[in-house]
Amino acid sequence: MQATNNILLIRPASFGFNSQTETSNTFQKQIAASETDIMEKARAEFDAVAAQLKSTGINVIVFEDHEFPAKPDAVFPNNWISFHPDGTVILYPMQSCNRRPERRKDIIDTLGKEFFISRILDLTGYEKENKFLEGTGSIVFDHIHKLAYACLSPRTDKDLFVQICSHLHYKPVYFRATSKEGKEIYHTNVMMCMGEKFAVLCLDAITNEAEKAHVIQQVTLTGRTLISISFTQMENFAGNMLELKAPGKKSFLALSQSAMNSLTGNQKQQIEPFCEVLHLSIPTIETIGGGSARCMIAEIFLQPL
Repeated sequence: MQATNNILLIRPASFGFNSQTETSNTFQKQIAASETDIMEKARAEFDAVAAQLKSTGINVIVFEDHEFPAKPDAVFPNNWISFHPDGTVILYPMQSCNRRPERRKDIIDTLGKEFFISRILDLTGYEKENKFLEGTGSIVFDHIHKLAYACLSPRTDKDLFVQICSHLHYKPVYFRATSKEGKEIYHTNVMMCMGEKFAVLCLDAITNEAEKAHVIQQVTLTGRTLISISFTQMENFAGNMLELKAPGKKSFLALSQSAMNSLTGNQKQQIEPFCEVLHLSIPTIETIGGGSARCMIAEIFLQPL
C-alpha cells in the first residue's frame, strides 16, 4: 500500500523562522512580520489544512504542540517519526538541537491505543555522532516495490539510510542532488514524490549522470509514470506532494497552492488520472518554514487495533 488514510498532524504552538536550519535549508525565507502575526497566520493555515483533509474522509489525527520549549518546526512531524505496516515505529536523529524536543513519547503512547505497534527503532543516539536521518524528509519510500530513495546531505546520512533499509527489507537507492545554485538539497522529499502509479522528480537536480540514470531506471521499472519538474517548480514545492487514500479507495494528492500554480497544464493532465488534487494554502508555513504540504504530514501505516 503506497498511500494511507491515517495521518498525523501537529498544530504549531511556536512556529517561526528557525535559525538553526537556515544554513542547510535554502527553501526557508524570513518575511517582514511580527512573531505574533506569523504565529496567527501559521495556525490559521494549519487549521484550514486539517479541515480540508478531514473533509475528504481521511482520518486526520491532530496533536497540539507544547508551548515550551519553543519548537519553530513542530508543524513538520514527518522528520522525527515514521509508522510502518508491520508495526514498526522509527524515531530519527535530527541535526538541529531545537527540533529534537519535537519527539514525544505521549504521541506514540496515544497512537498505540488505536494502532498495533510491534517495535520502536530508536536511532536518536546517532545525534551524539553527528549522524542524521530525518524521517520521510530524508527518505522517499516506494512501499509497493520495497524501494527507498534518499538524496544524501548533511541531514541524510548514507550509513543510517542503508541501516533503515536493512531493518525494513527495502532496497536503498541513494544519490546526490543540488539546487540550481549548486547547494546540496537538504531533504529528498522537496525534489521527489512517490505516488501509487506516478512519481514526481526534479531530474535536473541530480548532476551525476550515472546516478540520474539509475534513479530513472528504478522508478520506471515499477511501471510508474515519471513526471519531471524544473528547478523553479521544485523551489515552489512541486516535489513536496503526498498521495493519500480516502475511504472507498479514492486517491487525493496533497500539495500547496504555490506548487499547484507552478505546474504546467501537461503536468496536471498527467496527474489527474491518478488523483484528485487537494491544493492547500500555506504561504506562511512554507515560506518561513522551508517545508510544504508533504512535510506537514506523518503517514500512519500501522494496523488499527
